Amino acid sequence: MNKIKAILLICCISLSRLTFGQDSEFGNWFIYFGNQKFNSKFNWHNEAQYRNYNFAGDLQQLLLRTGIGYNLTENNNNVLLGYAFINSQKYLPNSEEKIGSNEHRLYQQFITRQNFGRVYLQHRYRVEERFLTEDFQMRFRYFLSMNLPLNNKEMVNNTVYLSVYNEVFVNAQDQYFDRNRLYGGLGYVINKNFRFETGFMQQKLQETQRGQFQVIFFNNLPFKQD
Repeated sequence: MNKIKAILLICCISLSRLTFGQDSEFGNWFIYFGNQKFNSKFNWHNEAQYRNYNFAGDLQQLLLRTGIGYNLTENNNNVLLGYAFINSQKYLPNSEEKIGSNEHRLYQQFITRQNFGRVYLQHRYRVEERFLTEDFQMRFRYFLSMNLPLNNKEMVNNTVYLSVYNEVFVNAQDQYFDRNRLYGGLGYVINKNFRFETGFMQQKLQETQRGQFQVIFFNNLPFKQD
């Protein structure tokens, strides 16, 4: 098991060095996902994403997201209503100067989970109402992810797993295609409450695309029964 932990650590260091060496082509996202249960039905989602043009210190976007969810069935089907704040820092054309903008976002989503043997699937359907600085837009998102344990049959303590996902974004207004994100990485389950991942995501927009290395930490705490 120590060898497995060492391999994951080397992967993290290698990704970090690669992003330092290729600032113009790759960015880096540091991501935290939290999910705390109030009881068997209600949960609180909390999330922070620090997105950089390079490895760190050159902010591209700061995203803070939260929401209250309700389990339609135990663990597998969840609806959620939430809010997000996004601060974006964009470079001016042919300049080293940035211009900042803020976005406020309401969103509604439905998550359903399935597993087939060792394959864990998650589908997420999300609708977003985006309040931009001088505009209002709506957007639809579909996210499909798969986790595959490598050294255990289930996602239990001390499990190394393969993680892949694809997410497509569709606008409600003109230029319906907004973007697509394709990701692959490795994760490690510390225990039933904590796990982390590191991987690479290729994001394709209407006219451009860009690679993003990701370092992700998950915190899922169960509710305390009286």
